[in-house]
Amino acid sequence: MATQSTGKGATGGDGAGPRPRLMLLDGHSMAYRAFYALPVENFNTSTGQPTNAVYGFASMLANTVRDEQPTHLAVAFDLSRQTFRSAEFPDYKANRAKTPDEFKSQVGLIGELLDAMNVPRMTVENFEADDIIATLATAAAAEGFDVDIVTGDRDSLQLVSERVTVLYPTKGVSELTRYTPEKVAEKYGVTPTQYPDLAALRGDPSDNLPGIPGVGEKTAAKWVNQFGSFDELIANADQVKGKIGEKLREHLDSVKRNRVLTELVRDVELPLTVADLHRTAFDREAVGQLMESLEFRNSNFRDRIFGIDPGAAQESAEAEVAPGIEVDGDLLTEPGALAGWLAEHAAGATDPVALAAVYTWGQGEGSVQEVALAAGEAAAWFDPAALGEQDDTAFTAWLADPLRPKALHIAKQVMRAFAEQGWQVAGVVADTALAAYLEKPGRRTFTLEVLAEEYLSRSLAPAAAAESGQLSFDAPEEDSTAGARALMVQARTVLDLAALFEPRLAAAGATELLRDMELPIAALLARMERTGIAADRAWLTGLESQFATEIQRVVEEAHAAAGHEFNLGSPKQLQEILFGELALPKTKKIKTGYTTDADALGWLATQTDNELPVILLRHRDQAKLRTTVEGLLKTVSPQGRIHTTFNQMVAATGRLSSQDPNLQNIPVRTEEGRAIRRAFVVGEGFESLLTADYSQIELRIMAHLSEDEALLEAFAGGEDLHTTVASQVFGVEPGAVDAEMRRKIKAMSYGLAYGLSAYGLSQQLGIKPGEAQGLMDTYFERFGGVREYLHRVVEEARATGYTETLLGRRRHLPDLNSDNRQRREMAERMALNAPIQGSAADIVKIAMLKVDDALREAGLASRMLLQVHDEIVLELAPGERERVEAIVREQMAGAYPLRAPLDVSVGVGPNWESAAH
Repeated sequence: MATQSTGKGATGGDGAGPRPRLMLLDGHSMAYRAFYALPVENFNTSTGQPTNAVYGFASMLANTVRDEQPTHLAVAFDLSRQTFRSAEFPDYKANRAKTPDEFKSQVGLIGELLDAMNVPRMTVENFEADDIIATLATAAAAEGFDVDIVTGDRDSLQLVSERVTVLYPTKGVSELTRYTPEKVAEKYGVTPTQYPDLAALRGDPSDNLPGIPGVGEKTAAKWVNQFGSFDELIANADQVKGKIGEKLREHLDSVKRNRVLTELVRDVELPLTVADLHRTAFDREAVGQLMESLEFRNSNFRDRIFGIDPGAAQESAEAEVAPGIEVDGDLLTEPGALAGWLAEHAAGATDPVALAAVYTWGQGEGSVQEVALAAGEAAAWFDPAALGEQDDTAFTAWLADPLRPKALHIAKQVMRAFAEQGWQVAGVVADTALAAYLEKPGRRTFTLEVLAEEYLSRSLAPAAAAESGQLSFDAPEEDSTAGARALMVQARTVLDLAALFEPRLAAAGATELLRDMELPIAALLARMERTGIAADRAWLTGLESQFATEIQRVVEEAHAAAGHEFNLGSPKQLQEILFGELALPKTKKIKTGYTTDADALGWLATQTDNELPVILLRHRDQAKLRTTVEGLLKTVSPQGRIHTTFNQMVAATGRLSSQDPNLQNIPVRTEEGRAIRRAFVVGEGFESLLTADYSQIELRIMAHLSEDEALLEAFAGGEDLHTTVASQVFGVEPGAVDAEMRRKIKAMSYGLAYGLSAYGLSQQLGIKPGEAQGLMDTYFERFGGVREYLHRVVEEARATGYTETLLGRRRHLPDLNSDNRQRREMAERMALNAPIQGSAADIVKIAMLKVDDALREAGLASRMLLQVHDEIVLELAPGERERVEAIVREQMAGAYPLRAPLDVSVGVGPNWESAAH
C-alpha cells in the first residue's frame, strides 16, 4: 500500500502515550474501485459468483489497516440513492450508470466479511456514507483521536485538518495519496474548509452538479482566495469583470445549490459512538468459512487478512507469557542409545509413537537433519548423520514395520524425505494435518503451529523456515539443546493432536477415509513425487525459443496493423488504438474506458474485419505458452526429471492438485499447447508412457445419484452422450444435432454437475441469462430425475449441515441457512457441486490405489508417475505393456459400482502427448 504514514504513534499533549486512531472507510466508494481495478472475469467462483470487488476491498482493507495501525475502525455505506440531496435536487447523481449486476451481488458479501471480522458498518436512511464519516470524524477529532478517512470521494477533503487525514486512491485501490491540509492547498490552491466553495463553483460531473461554463479549478480557487469565501464572492459577484463574470452571475442559483449539496453533514444521528468502534477480535471460523465459499485460496491473501486480526495479536501476546509445554526428553547421542530407546518405548507399543523431523527437499533430492520421537510420557531426539550401524538398523526396522503404529504431521512429506535416507515408513495410523482437513476441509492452513494453538491452546517454540518449508529450530548460542527440545515438543504435539482427532474423525464419519484412502494415497504420492517424470530439456528449450520468436513476429504484425509501434501489454494504449484510432465497436465499459480482456478481443474479432484483435489474442496465447515453458525448464532436476508436489489438502472437495510445477495448467486444447506435453517423456530403462482416464466421470456420477432413467439410457446407448442428450432437449433427431447444440448441452451438463447458475452458464456460452435459464428449464423437462436430485441434495444438506460423497466425505456448509441471500445461494451451489466432484475425486483415488496395489502384487516394474484431474500417467517397463494395460482397465473400471458404469480410455506412447487417446 503506497501511503506515507506520518501520524502513527503520535502522543497526546500530556505525553501520556499514543493517541487513539480511528480509520473510516467509504464502503461503496472503495468497493467500486476494487470492482473496476480487478477484472471480473479473473475472479469468479466455480459456481459463477463474481468476487473481484470482495477480493479487492478486503486486500485494500488489510493493507491499509496494517500500514496505519488504527485502534478504532468502521465502514460506512450508502443506503440508497434517495437522500436529502436528491430531494433538494432530483438530478443529483442521476447521470450515473446502472450498477452492474456483477457488483450488486458482491455488496452483501463484503458486509458479511466485515461482520465476520467484527468491523462495524453503518448506513443511515436519507444520508450518504460521506455524512456518516463526517459525523464520526468530527466527533473523534474533538475527543483527541487522529482520524484517517479512506475514500474515493473528493468531498471528504473538506474534513481534512491537523487531526483528520484523507487517504485518496490514485491507482485502483493499491496506491493511496495522503491528503493533509498542506496537500489539499498544494493540489487545489484552497484550504480544506474552502474546498466546498471550490467544488460548488467548479461543479462535479460525477454527482451531476453543473458548474459554470469556462470556470475550472484554477479560476474557482482564485475567486475563493480573492474574496475569502463563497458567500463573499456571491455577495460581490458584480465585481467580477468580463464575460466570465457574466457567466458567474448567470449561474448563481445553480452554484448556490451546489454549495448546499457539497457541504457534508456532521451531526447525523448514528447507532454507534466513536467509543463503540474499538477494534475487536475476528470470528476466525466465520472469516475462514467465507473465504472458502468465495474460493479465496491464496495463502498470502489469507495471511494478510488474518494478519490484521486484533485477536491474533492478543493471542500472540498471551503466547509470549505462556509459550507452551516443556518436554523432558532424551538426547540420543551415544552409540546404541536409539536402539535402546526404541526397545523400551516403541518396539512393542500398541499406541502410536509420534515422529517429527527437520528435513529439506527440492528437485528430487533431500536430506534429514534431525528427528524427534514421542511415546507416552517419553521423548527423544537424535541426529541421523551421527547414527551408528546398530541404531540405524533398529530405527530402519521400526519405521518399516507396519505393526508398529506411528503418528506424523503431513506424512507424505516425511515419507518422501525419509526415503532419501534409505528409510521406508509403514504403519502410519495418524496424520494430524490430514485429520484436520477431513474434519474441516474448508480451512486453508494446516501447519502444526496453527493446529496446536487452535486445538490444544499450545504455542510451539519459535521456528525459522528451512529451504523445504519444513520447520527448523534455531537454538540460542547459550543453549545448544534448545532446537532439540523444540523438536521434541513438536513430536509430543503430534501425539496429542492424534489422540484428540481420533474421536472427532469418528464423529465426522471420516475414520475410514483417513485409514483406507488418504493415508495410503499419501504414501503413493510420496513415491510418485520422488520418482518424477522424465523431461526433454532440449525440446523445452526449443519451444521456449520458438514461442519467443513468434511473440516478436506477432508484435511486429500488430505494429503494422496499427500503423505504428505501441506496447501490446498496455490496456491504455490498446484502448486508444482500438476504440480511438481504429474506431472499433465499444466493448464493456470499465472505470478506465473499455475492456480489452481476452473475451472482449474475441468479441471484437467477430464484429469487425480488422485483424488487430486476432493478432492481440495470438500474442497473449504465445506469451502464456512461453511463460509455461520457462516455468517447466526451471523445475527440471539435474537428473533430467520434473518432480511436482501433489496437494491433498487444498480443494475442499478432495481433489488433488499440484504445484512447482502445476501440471494441471499444461494446455491440451491447441496444437502448440499439446507440444508442451511432448516434453514429458519416457525415462531411461523404461519402454513407454501409458495414460488412462475416465470418460465423463462427473456426469456418470450425476446419473447414478439422480437415478434419472433418461440420462442412464443415454449412457447405456453407447453413443455420443452430448449429442444424444441434445437431441432430446432440442427435440430433433441425433443426426440433426449441430455443433452449437452439442456445445450448449455439454456446457449445461457439466455446469449442472458443478453447481453452475443460469448467470454462470450465460457467461460461459455468451448468451443472455434468460436464454440460459430457458435452456436449463427445457433440460429439466426432459431429465426430471436430475432436477429432483439437485433439489433433494440441497434440502438434505440444509437439514444436516453438510453434503456427503459416495464414499462418505463430508463438506459442512453452514451458509445454507444464512440470512444473506448471496451467501446462501453460493452455499447451495456448493451443495450441488460437492457430492459429484468429491465423489469423482474419491473414485480416482481408489483407482490409483487399486492400480498401484495390483502392479506391486504382480511384481511388475512399471510405476505410476502422475495424476492430473481424472487421468493417471504410468511409466511402462520393457515387456509389461499388455499386463499393465489390462490391470489399469480392470482396476479403474471396477473402482466403484455406478449405474452408469465407469468407462476408461487408455493410450500408450513415448511421451505424454503421443500417449493421449
